[in-house]
Amino acid sequence: MATHETIISGGTLVDGTGAEPRRADVAIDGGRISRIGDLSGAEAGETIDATDRLVTPGFVDLHTHLDAQIGWDPEMRPSSYHGVTTALIGNCGVTFAPVKDGTQRYLAELMEAVEDIAADAIMDGLPWNWNSFGEYLDTVQSLDPALNVVGLAGHSAIRFEAMGDKSCDEGVQADDAELQRIVDLVRESVAEGAVGFSTSRFLGHRVPDGRLTPGTWADARETRAIQEAVVAGGGRGGLFQVAPDMATRARIEREMFETGAEIGCQVLFSGGAGREGDGGVASWSEFLQRNNEAGNRITSICHTRPSGSFFGLAQQTRLNTPAWNELMKLPSIADRVARMKEPGVRETLIREGIEAGGFGEVARMLHPLGMEQYPDYDLERQNSLHKLAEAAGKDAVEVYVDRLIESEGRELWNLWAFGGQLRNQWNYMRLPHVVPMLGDAGAHVGQFTDADSPTFLLAQLTRDRGVYSLQEAVHRITQKSADVLGLRERGALREGWHADVNVINYEKLTSCHPEYVNDFPHNGGRLVVKSEGYDATMVAGKVVIRGGEYTGNRPGEVIREFARG
Repeated sequence: MATHETIISGGTLVDGTGAEPRRADVAIDGGRISRIGDLSGAEAGETIDATDRLVTPGFVDLHTHLDAQIGWDPEMRPSSYHGVTTALIGNCGVTFAPVKDGTQRYLAELMEAVEDIAADAIMDGLPWNWNSFGEYLDTVQSLDPALNVVGLAGHSAIRFEAMGDKSCDEGVQADDAELQRIVDLVRESVAEGAVGFSTSRFLGHRVPDGRLTPGTWADARETRAIQEAVVAGGGRGGLFQVAPDMATRARIEREMFETGAEIGCQVLFSGGAGREGDGGVASWSEFLQRNNEAGNRITSICHTRPSGSFFGLAQQTRLNTPAWNELMKLPSIADRVARMKEPGVRETLIREGIEAGGFGEVARMLHPLGMEQYPDYDLERQNSLHKLAEAAGKDAVEVYVDRLIESEGRELWNLWAFGGQLRNQWNYMRLPHVVPMLGDAGAHVGQFTDADSPTFLLAQLTRDRGVYSLQEAVHRITQKSADVLGLRERGALREGWHADVNVINYEKLTSCHPEYVNDFPHNGGRLVVKSEGYDATMVAGKVVIRGGEYTGNRPGEVIREFARG
């Protein structure tokens, strides 16, 4: 009688390939899947009963900023609450390596300015015992992360090292010597284990002095040289990740994507649908299909729901007046609610807010998450702040204040800045070369919590609304995402492959209401969203989370070798 370390028994396999779900048991030995089939006669050191449960590969998150957080939170929350077993870090060009001695603070402050992670926390929470990208990956591995980690070398760090402060100046391009240094650093970083290179050209990403991040204004000569260096350092299929400027440079950005793909990069960019007409979906469909059919690998990621920023009493209110500013100086949400309940304070907050212009048209884009255990993302468009105020016959500021008091400060208001035209966004998500996951875990920690994208995708969009079939949804965030990175033997449930696995109670799967916690260095606060419905999440055959609680296992691997060609 066969004996295995672990057997997951009685589950319904959604294996990541896009195949129809099927009933099968899964045996795990030595961190890998050893058998799939009927194992009713086998013994195991541990048996996980998956009756009436889904068994899926672990999810691969292609957009996180957990680069710093791993230093003080190796469990990599909240990604690990949502079935993620492999996280790509270093997106948007903002990374901590390579770095020269004496410039660490610059990279920390740049991360704070771009991604809302306190520089002091970054400086104190990481050992900063590296210079090269390979040394940085060594350090990440030494921190014993719970999840697998894949790293990108970032444009900001590399261009700053090569060009210094002028790297952020509009109209300033690298001279020949500086460009050669950029190319050398990219090639070396990829050779040392980076999956590729990332850059930001998004006009909202700025350094502390207000200039745009290094690389924003890089010309085609520089981006092409970088793309060639990615291929030279690691082979065809190396990643070229972009947070693009589609608002003012759409044609240039598309040309950059195509150039990189023709050189041999796997191009990955952040995208989505607009509000007007079809939101550009037809144009993107033609672009992505034409390139990928020609062998040019270009993939988009996108938000799974309307997103932008949360407002309330956690970190930001949207209202900027003396009374509101004084309120937000109080140390906790409970303190702020108590002040709002004091005689005359509510009235002052309302009066000042109205006199300052109130919410204006933004009231049409703000949607409350509600006051219950589970958030309501208002996908039926019933409860914008504007509609609530109109129905109550009150100013939007008064409704906003009263709901904050009623919820004891728990309620958050979601600004629909991205993905607000739902049908367009869902049509974009359905395009064959789109991965529906842009969670930004580890970044913008007080502003939003899209790190629950996998849970929202499976529960809200797949189970409840049928945007995808179950097997297609799982395929997109497992095997398809793994293939984008060139991961070997990951992303699907197959014999001999790595045992990164989720056991899911599909009917009960849901995101919980975001909570504000102070668990960063220096008592820094952030929003965290947990989940229900994940019975177990396994990395390398070890259960990392069981029923929403951490087991203490931290078996994650910094992956440094990739399938190329």
